Amino acid sequence: MENGSQQWRFQGNKRLSLTSAISLRGLVEMLIRNLSTDDPRPTTPLGNGDPSRFPGFKTSTTAEEAIVDAVHSAKYNGYAPIAGVPSTRNSNRAIANYLNRDLPYKLSADDVYLTSECIQAIEVALAAITQSGANILLPRPAFTFYESRAAYENLKVRQLDLLPDKDWEVDIDAVEALADENTVVMVTINPGNPCGSVYSYDHLKLVAETARKLGILVIADEVYCHITFGSNPFVPMGVFGSIVPVLFLGSISKRWFIPGWRLGWLATTDPNGILQKSGIVESITGCCNITSDPATFIQIRYAKKIKICIYFINEVPCLTCPRKPEGSMFVLVKLNVSVLEDISDDLEFCMKLAKEEKVIIIPAGKR
Repeated sequence: MENGSQQWRFQGNKRLSLTSAISLRGLVEMLIRNLSTDDPRPTTPLGNGDPSRFPGFKTSTTAEEAIVDAVHSAKYNGYAPIAGVPSTRNSNRAIANYLNRDLPYKLSADDVYLTSECIQAIEVALAAITQSGANILLPRPAFTFYESRAAYENLKVRQLDLLPDKDWEVDIDAVEALADENTVVMVTINPGNPCGSVYSYDHLKLVAETARKLGILVIADEVYCHITFGSNPFVPMGVFGSIVPVLFLGSISKRWFIPGWRLGWLATTDPNGILQKSGIVESITGCCNITSDPATFIQIRYAKKIKICIYFINEVPCLTCPRKPEGSMFVLVKLNVSVLEDISDDLEFCMKLAKEEKVIIIPAGKR
């Protein structure tokens, strides 16, 4: 029998294909495919949050030397047990001590789980809270991976529109209106991606009190922690762990300009032990394959670059920046399509910009 007529019983995972299509990387790949192959100019990649692509951002030689020493030691070439090798436990303890600088209580090494970048921390957090019929509250706009991963986990997403006129704060009234008996989590991203917002202490406390009222936990994505250059200092959501249990996600990638090193963490900030009693800690442990002072010079570097960026954005007639970002690595720009020809929305604008100028930016409506 010819292979062409054979009835094969396997096929691709359609759910995986769908989630890939709505991911940030899927969107960037689509824009890259739209680049003109005849254009000799280099591509300007402004859409993927990778500072290492630009010469103005370089990590410290101390970090580089530590990696070289670790490789040469040959101590880390084998499998690590679930509890972690001793040096991994030291890493957990070091991360806990780092986080403790900003918290009113102390985390231990047992409260920290090492992950492969923040992406895996998101995967673990969502997998740990998944249950039949559950839904999560996800801010909009937000990092697209949450939506694609939630779809993969069969979690229903309820979009929570942020308030642009209030520095992209969470709409508390909308939180209470959207939540129901199946809501298990609210996600916060602070500093904001892609909004560049930095939430105040009072606003985060209100978010925590609302989550407590609804009986849901908070996943706090703080991968851009301390990358702030406005009037609001960074306040970790874990400060309010005594009000509501918090899963705090972070990584070394953004603050130290090394996204390719793929090291992140998930920390449970829960002094009342609610996550332990509810089985969330056990679920997190089961998901993980490894358990185990603001950088002022960086802030100044970002502040200078954002000033330059805003200046040139405002020089373009069809672009405006409604709110100057105060944190993270992103600028959310408003596009006036009424002054453009043959462009109907932000996705079409990004596609044509990639094709005609070899500049990759991301449509906010697709994040």
